[in-house]
Amino acid sequence: MSDRLDRQIAFLSEADKLKSILRASRLHDASRFENSAEHSWHVMLYAYVLADQADTNVQIDRVIKMLLLHDLVEIDAGDNPIHGDVDAAAMAAKEAAAADRIFGLLPEDQALSFRALWDEFEAAETPDAIFAKSIDRVQTPIGNLSNGGGSWTDYNVSFDQLETRVGTPVKRGAPGLWEWLLPKLRLFFKS
Repeated sequence: MSDRLDRQIAFLSEADKLKSILRASRLHDASRFENSAEHSWHVMLYAYVLADQADTNVQIDRVIKMLLLHDLVEIDAGDNPIHGDVDAAAMAAKEAAAADRIFGLLPEDQALSFRALWDEFEAAETPDAIFAKSIDRVQTPIGNLSNGGGSWTDYNVSFDQLETRVGTPVKRGAPGLWEWLLPKLRLFFKS
């Protein structure tokens, strides 16, 4: 039992590093950049509150677990801004290596379970993962609408880019949420 607890505590101590990873997005009040741990907490809350936007076959408890784990790889790989100029294949390899290392800190049963959830989220093929991806993508645009553009301004984002990179996954997993957000985005990008 001691070895199991040692490994679990080592993982939890490593996860604390997520608090130090700054994202490209700002808080709603624009006072500072958000860290990845805050983002993970906030998207879990989004999923819980907006669960009625998911298909009826989506299991919100699994979605929340995916969102809890999805960005732990940023401890090694760093933040990958959706509108940044990043080599997607290189970043995917870096994130997979990070997942191996970070989840590998856990006892084997948990390592396999957590890694499977992370892989499922990344693949975005199951109803749970599709909804989780949509919630992950929608949080920052809602924040950017509150803070005057935030990362859209920093990355010179166009409405077309936003519709492709955010709209496509959100429509896929939470079409009603996208219908609600779309007129607000159009209005922002006209101004």
